[in-house]
Amino acid sequence: MNHSFDIASVPVGRGQLFLIAGPCVIESETHARTMADAIQRIAADLGIPYIFKASYDKANRTSIRSFRGPGLVEGARILRAIAESNGLPVLTDVHTPEDCLRLSKALGPIEAVLQIPAFLCRQTDLLIAAAHTGRAINVKKGQFVAPTDMQHAILKVRDSVAAMGNGKPARVFLTERGASFGYNNLVVDMRSLPIMRRYAPVVFDATHSVQTPSASNGVSGGQPEFIPVLARAAVAAGIDGIFLEVHDDPANAKSDGANALRLDKLKELLEQLLAVHAAVSTK
Repeated sequence: MNHSFDIASVPVGRGQLFLIAGPCVIESETHARTMADAIQRIAADLGIPYIFKASYDKANRTSIRSFRGPGLVEGARILRAIAESNGLPVLTDVHTPEDCLRLSKALGPIEAVLQIPAFLCRQTDLLIAAAHTGRAINVKKGQFVAPTDMQHAILKVRDSVAAMGNGKPARVFLTERGASFGYNNLVVDMRSLPIMRRYAPVVFDATHSVQTPSASNGVSGGQPEFIPVLARAAVAAGIDGIFLEVHDDPANAKSDGANALRLDKLKELLEQLLAVHAAVSTK
């Protein structure tokens, strides 16, 4: 079955690799705009469709003292401003059913993707509430969920959209971000990518997949040197999009800097991924 769709000018599941990238969290409006501008220039030069991502609230930080973001109202204003000034669709997390409608209203008419965090991918009420906004939805596969079981999350969204009775199909895709392997470690089973593509378009999150969760002192670590390795492997295995948390100064990032891709390494990596994608697409 063809599950392809468009998010503004970004084709999803239509054979062209697309990019979701940005900082983990909105650190400030100035920083978010700087990152959106820089990544958009690179994506435009390479001809890769682009969705800007940043979270207005990181609700599952390890420590209560960790920076969470500007909050829903201010975060939505910043995301809306970037979408309008740059002509980009945006993506951000939602954590509660109540926030889905609040965020959707605050974002206004811009094209935005609501992201269901991995830890919440089985939360039925959250999936239904996100579906009822009518927006595109990215469901991150939980670190504890088998790839075949992600079909249930997809069906919850699709059935909820169908029940609205407006004749519009659901726009929903899945993102792989690694599976828990013991404590403080993630591994990626590349078989999950073609398995989940049976149910929906699939994106690979190459930065969270190299995270070492809660590795020390209440802060997650990471192995960013393996981002290119896993990203190339995922594109070769067959995916629709690539997800990268990108930062201009990872050492001083306010969230997930240890597993972020440095901005100055983005263009080279994307060139490699596009070359791999072109090679496997001709087979």
